[in-house]
Amino acid sequence: MTGEEPAGAVALTVPATLDGERVDRSVATLGGLTRSVAGRLVDEGQVVVDGTVVTQRSRPLRAGQHLAMVLPERRVEGPGPDPSVAFAVVHEDADLVVVDKPAGLVVHHGAGHAGGTLVDGLLARYPDLADLPRQGLGDPTRPGIVHRLDKDTSGLMVVARSPRAFTALGEQLRRHQARRSYLALVHGVPAAAAGLVDAPLGRSTRTPTKMAVAAGGRPARTAYRVRQAFASPLACALLEVELQTGRTHQVRVHLSAIGHPVVGDPRYSPPHAIRQATEVLGARRQFLHAWRLTLRHPDGSERTWESDLPDDLRAVLAALAA
Repeated sequence: MTGEEPAGAVALTVPATLDGERVDRSVATLGGLTRSVAGRLVDEGQVVVDGTVVTQRSRPLRAGQHLAMVLPERRVEGPGPDPSVAFAVVHEDADLVVVDKPAGLVVHHGAGHAGGTLVDGLLARYPDLADLPRQGLGDPTRPGIVHRLDKDTSGLMVVARSPRAFTALGEQLRRHQARRSYLALVHGVPAAAAGLVDAPLGRSTRTPTKMAVAAGGRPARTAYRVRQAFASPLACALLEVELQTGRTHQVRVHLSAIGHPVVGDPRYSPPHAIRQATEVLGARRQFLHAWRLTLRHPDGSERTWESDLPDDLRAVLAALAA
């Protein structure tokens, strides 16, 4: 996945009352969670103790240690059909839907987003999506969703409509068999015309709401190829980027880690780069667009869809070509 925004980060000092207690029990107590949810946070690398990601539930904590964790979303109400949500449909059949998500549209309900999401719009057009969770397939708050895009990333997403599609697409994504390609404009021009960033990702120990390259993180690989280079008014490069894994914010973190942050990315670009993107290029959001999607349809055929750059990103390229 190119990932979703974390619901909320908590950083605190382990109190004396929890000295020697297991980390999963401590997380449950301090976070107001059930043991099963707390254990899952540990399994997913969402818990950091003294700057190190903890993945062993039974590890004992000591009073005074620094504990950081990202709490799961707490939803008050589930999604419902909302025909006012605007998005384009690139393909639809009885098994799946391929949508072209506009920038600014949140995929599903979460912290601060109790309505007006892509899921609400999907339920208005395809009410049968609600049947999948009733059959034990997926989260009822995210019916049919098998992968996601960040709010300000535009482009192609596939949504499952049938049980066989939900199972098949989920398996392809877990096995990294589906091909998801992005167009990203980055600051600077990579020295090599093509490359592979192979660096594990985990929660930042400094800012738990951000991701970072981390030795104890989950494996992550991002391939890129320079499509076009620009020398002025800013040195930039338009890259074709392909995910070989799907971690939260993967493209953005990996490109920033090699010294080429995505133009307009407010989270992983330095302040001066944000100013340049806005003042010189007129960028109003991160230049990241999911432009090509290739997968195996449940009927056995391989399908590919493409999406043109939206107008706001075309305007940024025009500013570079002027």
